Amino acid sequence: MVRSIASRCFAAARREVVLSAAIALALLSALIVPPSGAYIAYIDWDTLALLFSLMAVMKGFQQAGVFVCLANSLLGRVGGTRSLLSVLVFLPFLTSMVVTNDVALITFVPFALVVLRMARQERLVVPTVVMQTLAANLGSMLTPMGNPQNLYLYAKSGMSFGALCLLMLPYVLISAACIGAMIVLRRTAPVESVAVPVKLAGRRQIAVYAAGFGLCLLGLFGLVSPLVIAALIAAWLLCFDRRLLGAVDYSLLGIFAAFFIFIGNISGIELFRGFISGVLNGHEELVAVLASQITSNVPAALLLSGFTESWTELIVGCNIGGLGTLIASMASLISYKAVTREYPEQKGRYFASFTVSNAVLLAVLLAASYIIM
Repeated sequence: MVRSIASRCFAAARREVVLSAAIALALLSALIVPPSGAYIAYIDWDTLALLFSLMAVMKGFQQAGVFVCLANSLLGRVGGTRSLLSVLVFLPFLTSMVVTNDVALITFVPFALVVLRMARQERLVVPTVVMQTLAANLGSMLTPMGNPQNLYLYAKSGMSFGALCLLMLPYVLISAACIGAMIVLRRTAPVESVAVPVKLAGRRQIAVYAAGFGLCLLGLFGLVSPLVIAALIAAWLLCFDRRLLGAVDYSLLGIFAAFFIFIGNISGIELFRGFISGVLNGHEELVAVLASQITSNVPAALLLSGFTESWTELIVGCNIGGLGTLIASMASLISYKAVTREYPEQKGRYFASFTVSNAVLLAVLLAASYIIM
């Protein structure tokens, strides 16, 4: 029985590598700084509450078929493979600004695979999904709710909504131009219009999710307490939609909570604090980019935010740091798993194309940052 429990724990740890690492770091730091009431103060409850609320609402929109209906309406105007790619790629680019990069990829990558199969264009699977992944990670840079690290750094920095959007706007515009060029440079061929069957939820259900999103916006602008918003959304789901309540990504919330404890503990160790602060001083953006390549940009943002107040450089670094390796942004793994599950023979080709495209765009945006900043 002990062996069975151990094997299940090991399997769970393999499925949630980042969460397991975050918990391990929190436990190790607890050996140095014994648990106390201060642990509760370490955790940014407002960020966790807002993140939970946004994930629940966006999952609701996704399950209601709203995004697929939007995509179908755009696909009706498609006449060639170039315009098909434009729709499939810029949908996650634009929607990720509102629904987060992971929700955009969870929704539109499987959708793209179905569309390409129906249109007999499966040869485009690898370039389409690579560009979709780039698009979701880059479009999401624009807004606080576009990705988890932006939401956290937005709250931590005290920066206004408009200031964060203006900060990231040049990088998003450059990204859009680069992705557009990647599409334009591909040869086009005629393709019949296609539509993926979908059942749209009733107006009342969609209105409820819209109201929930409105509440989240009020929380983002500091007009309503995020804790109140989370309590209202959780209570509603508990009474009327428990399946959706169970679909929330609680592992991401766990990663945040564990890192808050880890950072709170090590921040009190003067030697460690001095070392990290010294490494960061004057190099916040580059360190954030490099750290993201190994840990992914969410943990990098959580860790580095405890040792610097150069918020502009940290926000830019963690955002463009989502480019590069496959784990630089954990959302990229969604696309990788979808392609390798449906087309296992394309694993090597996808990885190579993904790595080269990410490296080129990362170099472009790093060069741009030195000009802009």
